[in-house]
Amino acid sequence: MKALICNDNKIEMVEKPIPEIQSDKDAVIKVKVSSICTSDLHIINGSVPFAKNGVVLGHEFVGEVFEVGNGVKNFKKGDRVSVNCETFCGECFFCKRGFVNNCVNGGWMLGCRIDGCQAEYVRVPYADNGLTKLPDNVSYEQALFVGDILSSGYWGAELCEIKGGETVAVIGAGPVGLCAMQCAKFFGTEKVIAIDINSQRLELAQKLGFADEIVNPQINNLPDNMDCVIECAGGENTFETAWKIARPNAIVALVAMYEKNQILPLPQMYGKNLTFKTGGVDAVHCKKLVELISNGNLNTDFLITHKFPFENITDAYKLFENKSDNCLKIAVIS
Repeated sequence: MKALICNDNKIEMVEKPIPEIQSDKDAVIKVKVSSICTSDLHIINGSVPFAKNGVVLGHEFVGEVFEVGNGVKNFKKGDRVSVNCETFCGECFFCKRGFVNNCVNGGWMLGCRIDGCQAEYVRVPYADNGLTKLPDNVSYEQALFVGDILSSGYWGAELCEIKGGETVAVIGAGPVGLCAMQCAKFFGTEKVIAIDINSQRLELAQKLGFADEIVNPQINNLPDNMDCVIECAGGENTFETAWKIARPNAIVALVAMYEKNQILPLPQMYGKNLTFKTGGVDAVHCKKLVELISNGNLNTDFLITHKFPFENITDAYKLFENKSDNCLKIAVIS
């Protein structure tokens, strides 16, 4: 099969054997549609030290079950599925508490520590936990972002403990930020303020109805006294912006992945009594998210701005990395 690997900080298409079942809890998935994540770029740029050199990239995908291990109970050959970006056993201390990103037997493995989805086939460990069956009225493209981008946005909104009536600022109007805005609305926040330096993305957030107000810091004054802040940008100064615009006793949810260390200036924020919540996404709601898409409560179709056949995935990487042509997310069709 063809597969895209990262070797010495460069991507290349290679031939690899179709993966085989290694554990009775494994499934092999025939990839139908995949996407490229900023985290893939972090691996290429050497910002993920635990990434395996030569790994097949990718962790955002949907597909068809090709083969299952003897211990897989809930899926069979031919099932249409979305796949969780996290690999988790469901039995360790962290999994039992919903912290699947910290699973002692898993975590972020696909496309990082084990071969990922930017290939014709991929092996998924702990398949009963990592797969979500798709109903007939949910297409592959509609479900493409359930396992990562939508889960990340939902997780960020969930961290804010929204009770209803809050004003939530979302820093970053990229794919995760847009999903976080949508999910904050779903949870019942009264007002969402989108913050970004990309005016086109801000306008999209407002057009979609996810943002009630839009702020470009290069043009507008930043808001203040935010009840909650969801930081999805991971930029040079966005962490500082997040804590500064939060009101005292607010929650600051850090969904972004940073390439550089961030400073926590405790003397400056003394007395604000902020609660910071941070870490990799705990994507534990995939089944619920598929149901919400099926019922029309959530939608991610707007994220796909470009489509490429799998054989042209290196061109897709160039477009995505350069954010050319107003690219949000790319659907790579196998």
